[in-house]
Amino acid sequence: MLARDVIVIGASAGGVEALKTLTPKLPSDLPAAVFVVMHMTAQIPSRLPWILQRSAAMKVIAAEDQAPIEPGCMYVAVPGLHLSLEDGRMRLSAGPHENLHRPSIDVLFRTAATAYRERTIGVLLSGSLDDGVAGLMRIKQAGGVTAVQDPSDAVVPSMPQSALDAMEIDHCAAASELGAILNQIVRGRSAARASSHSHGNGEHGTSPEERNMITSEQQIYSGPPSGFSCPECHGSLWQVDDGKLVRFRCRIGHAYTLDTMLAEQQETLERGLSIASRILEERIELCQRMEQRALKRGTQGVATRYHQRAEQAQEQLGSLRELLDQCIEQSQIKSVR
Repeated sequence: MLARDVIVIGASAGGVEALKTLTPKLPSDLPAAVFVVMHMTAQIPSRLPWILQRSAAMKVIAAEDQAPIEPGCMYVAVPGLHLSLEDGRMRLSAGPHENLHRPSIDVLFRTAATAYRERTIGVLLSGSLDDGVAGLMRIKQAGGVTAVQDPSDAVVPSMPQSALDAMEIDHCAAASELGAILNQIVRGRSAARASSHSHGNGEHGTSPEERNMITSEQQIYSGPPSGFSCPECHGSLWQVDDGKLVRFRCRIGHAYTLDTMLAEQQETLERGLSIASRILEERIELCQRMEQRALKRGTQGVATRYHQRAEQAQEQLGSLRELLDQCIEQSQIKSVR
């Protein structure tokens, strides 16, 4: 019987609630190791291991670099470092951000698929945008099992919904049901639906093409240059087409899915419009001061020129503010969806 003994879980906004619901359903004698990546700020120490341990039956600890992997334990990524898996041990690293995050869900999922292949179970919970979808696809390609929180059960449904849109998922259920499903899979009492990549050709049921699939994201530069620049380092981005999923990666290693790129461009646009608005406000005030100064000196022609400049800047400011309001409104509508 095939062992499924490595569970990797990714979560973002709304994920704490989902994890608190899921983890109590995992028994202390579970013959599998569980790894959790939660998007978090690097400036604040994470209390997530303590929060989950309050209700979890399993031992919950913060991940440590080079530490051996033991079944029956839940390892939680620490702020500011990627959590990746190798054969029999975990690694922490300060590598490039992926989808603007470190730790990134994609890093954990991708390295788990590389190291443990069909032994891996990937779970994607509540969160915004689509970090983890590319990694979940890797797990599927490697013959592992995929599961997502039902979007209707998630506080923020974007991540699980993005996975459902991009690929065939083996299990989709509420967070309250996922723990029992994982327990059944690990103990061999629940078979995942057959993967379209897991039958008929060679070792472990995977094709030679899949066994030779790229495992290092640093090797993707055979793809076409995208013509876009990296939002973080401003270097060139290469485009990677992976089925329905489009991704981008720069030479340094910063990586983005399409949704993340669009979101970052939107944020950059709003930030640029805000800066331009502030500059125009200062320009208006400066011109008005110079107009008053000219009037006091009796130089009417100079005062008129400054007055006209202030009026021109005021018109430009009105157009910018209208555009900025439209951008913010579109962002709010998308976040609600």
